[in-house]
Formats: sequence, C-alpha cells, structure tokens
Amino acid sequence: MTALGRSSVRHIVALPERGEVIELSWHGVTHTGYRRAANEDSYLADVPLFAVADGMGGHSHGDRASDAVVRRLQAAVDGEFIAPEAIIDALHLATWDIHQLDEADRGIGTTVTGVALSLADGRPVLTSFNVGDSRVYRFSGNDLVQVTTDHSMVQEMVDSGQLSAEQAEHHPDSNVITRAVGFSVEPEVDVRVIGIEAGMRLLVCSDGLTKEVPLERLRLHMAARLSARETANALVDAALAQGGRDNITVIVVDVVRAPGGQ
Repeated sequence: MTALGRSSVRHIVALPERGEVIELSWHGVTHTGYRRAANEDSYLADVPLFAVADGMGGHSHGDRASDAVVRRLQAAVDGEFIAPEAIIDALHLATWDIHQLDEADRGIGTTVTGVALSLADGRPVLTSFNVGDSRVYRFSGNDLVQVTTDHSMVQEMVDSGQLSAEQAEHHPDSNVITRAVGFSVEPEVDVRVIGIEAGMRLLVCSDGLTKEVPLERLRLHMAARLSARETANALVDAALAQGGRDNITVIVVDVVRAPGGQ
C-alpha cells in the first residue's frame, strides 16, 4: 500500500490572468479490510491529481503494481494543472515498470481511476480517467452519478441488457475485469472532461467500497455535507460494517470555490 500526497488539505489554485481562483478540499484514506492479509491499494491525493489504484496479483505483487502507477502519476505532475496526455503517458510508463517487476511472469497489474485539474482552451476543467473497475462519482445538487464506466465482464453484460446494474454488483463474476494497467499489455485509458463548479463533490474509490455499500447509501453520505475527512472516513466505516471483504480506498474532493461560482 502506498499513500502519496497530502491526505487532508484545503488548497487554492490562482488564475491571475482570469482574476479567479479554484479552492479544493480533500481527504484520502485506505483500509486493509477484515478479510485480506495485506493492502494492495495505493492512492495519490494532491493538486492536480487524485487517483486510486487497486492492485492484483497477490501480496507483494499487486501492491507493487499499484505503487508503480501512483508514483508514475506523481512524477508526471509539473504545476497545478496536468494534461490528459501526460496522465496517459504516465500509465504507459507504469506498464513497463510493472513488467520489469514481474520477474516470475506471475501476471500482475492494477486498476486505476482518478480526477485531475486540467486546462481546456485555457479554462479549468476536471478530467476523469480510468482503467478497470475502480470508480469516480460526481455529487452535485442532490444527485450522485457514476462518471467512469467499469471495464469488467459484468458491465459488458449490463451494456448488452443481460443484467441490471443492481444485479451486476452481486454477480459471481463481478471481480473479473477486462482492462488493467500491467500484464505486459499497453493500457486502454478512458478519459472524460467534467465541468468544474462550486459545491460539487467527487468520490474516487476502489471496488472495496462499491461492492459493500450500495449507491443510495453512498449518495446519503455525500449529501450529509460533512467535511471531506469526515465523509471519507464514514464511507470506509460503512464498508467495514458490511463485512470489509476487500481493501477499501476512498478520496473525497470538495470544490469549495470555482470560476463563475464563488
């Protein structure tokens, strides 16, 4: 398990040429859970990148894969904004790092998902990215919406109409993913731009949270408007109360101020 960045911070990004600021507050937390011997999750939480990686390949292997990803992402940061291309390049470099770690050819890899502060045509936006079934959610108004799409066997069954989204969460093959970083294969990264607005909240998490806590319960925690620290810790506690069968990693990011909404 690797935790990089600053776990609980309020940070202001100045945009002097526009006379505007972005103010973010966040908290990241991870827990091994009650059933696993070790924590194979890693996370990065600092402007401009908030990312969660969920390693696969067994203790001392999956954790090294997730560590490689968050370290490459951290190394790609050069300022308070990061281009989507830099994120994709970092994940390609991490694939090579993981390949070199896999001396016994066991097959190790990791999911990764996150959000980043980026610029699009000179204006600040949030960029989501993901490979695998870790997730990003956006809470705005009173609605919680999943931003990312899982790369998994059951998601393909949902897309084809064979399963409902609720059935997918409890399907026996729900842990079978179709994309990852590692396994000596270049990653296919989904990237999406999210408008940034004051008052919105973002949840970045591994499936150790979402397989234990249903969507409506996640929404209620995000809607309670506790601090980012309190919300992240409460979400981990909720997953543990449901059994904590996997490693659990949560980052909650609050947009306190944003251009046009200060």
